[in-house]
Amino acid sequence: MLPSPASAVLTFFDIKAMANTETPSLPAGQRSRCGDWWQRLLLQEGEAMSGSRKYISISVPDKPDSMSPHIKSAEELRVIGLNLSDFSRTVQFLICVSGVFIFYLIYGYLQELIFSVEGFKPFGWYLTLVQFAFYSTFGLIEQQLTQDKRRRIPWKTYMLIAFLTVATMGLSNTSLGYLNYPTQVIFKCCKLIPVMIGGIFIQGKRYNIIDVSAALCMSLGLIWFTLADSKVAPNFNLTGIAFISMALCADAVIGNVQEKAMKLHNGSNSEMVLYSYSIGFLYILTGLFCTRGLGPAFVFCSRHPMQTYGYAFMFSLTGYFGISFVLALIKLFGALVAVTVTTGRKAMTIGLSFFFFAKPFTFHYLWSGLVVLLGIFLNIYSKNRDKIKLPSPLDLWKVIKKKQITSMSQTV
Repeated sequence: MLPSPASAVLTFFDIKAMANTETPSLPAGQRSRCGDWWQRLLLQEGEAMSGSRKYISISVPDKPDSMSPHIKSAEELRVIGLNLSDFSRTVQFLICVSGVFIFYLIYGYLQELIFSVEGFKPFGWYLTLVQFAFYSTFGLIEQQLTQDKRRRIPWKTYMLIAFLTVATMGLSNTSLGYLNYPTQVIFKCCKLIPVMIGGIFIQGKRYNIIDVSAALCMSLGLIWFTLADSKVAPNFNLTGIAFISMALCADAVIGNVQEKAMKLHNGSNSEMVLYSYSIGFLYILTGLFCTRGLGPAFVFCSRHPMQTYGYAFMFSLTGYFGISFVLALIKLFGALVAVTVTTGRKAMTIGLSFFFFAKPFTFHYLWSGLVVLLGIFLNIYSKNRDKIKLPSPLDLWKVIKKKQITSMSQTV
């Protein structure tokens, strides 16, 4: 039996005895591999020994929590106080999807409401600064309410995630000063395309022909929607297209980086939000200070506190809850599933935007949106082909021929 201190010392003869001892709790294949490893160690030690007893230092963790995250058992996954580990996979998915839809639909409404305030459009980066400040505060409060307050993910990873988060949210908020809200959202719906590219290069993933077809449908729908918007929208601007495109690329990378970091280091949602947004807050504050954009924005918001800070608080609160559910989706089901769910939410947000806010409309919006929805459906089908059984083209052809024969026989 190993002693209790963190660093135990075993002699060569102790190891030999352990090598000859069979472990009944392991399968036969694993026991043989373990035995081979011990035998190689014995040979190396036997060659190095010259009659004296050798000592080998082996580090043994005191607590399971200090073990490598690769071999650590899954911990409780809590989202705004709800322990998702108590539910089945299906219920976990439904809870996360419901949270994403409810909170982000309110989030989208408040975001467009803020930018409808006359004179606010140039201050998208200041809104992002306020949003990051609220997110950092919410993350700190949530982490203080949990038992585990340790930081698991390295600082350099958080520096990268914070930069990508600033690019995603800052450029996205700023683009609303140049684009219609539905155009911004339809671009976000096509985040699947750079996510797939990022998955290939960052995590070495491979996608099938259905995923590629889904990406192509989204691309065609996006181009169609943009062309329609350029004809009917009075405030269409290519600068906004550039901003939202850069935000889309950063958003694609961040999903894969977050997924990899949370799985590798077993970090919690509250930890991810606290550190990434607090570092991002410092990034934005430095940028606004250097560009002298902090003063004018502060003066404007001070004149309209309820329409800016009041809406921004509710906007940030619903966004924070939504982010918690998105991070849970990433941790439980992966970045691609999370993007698919958030894309469906954005499609619904477009409809609500036309309902609540007056703006030009053309049926090209509808057709191009349906093409994007087809891409979303193909992506969902690709991930659930074992549950969703669609007829093959040959089966459809047989059904059509059978109906034609039946119709001809009835006519005769």
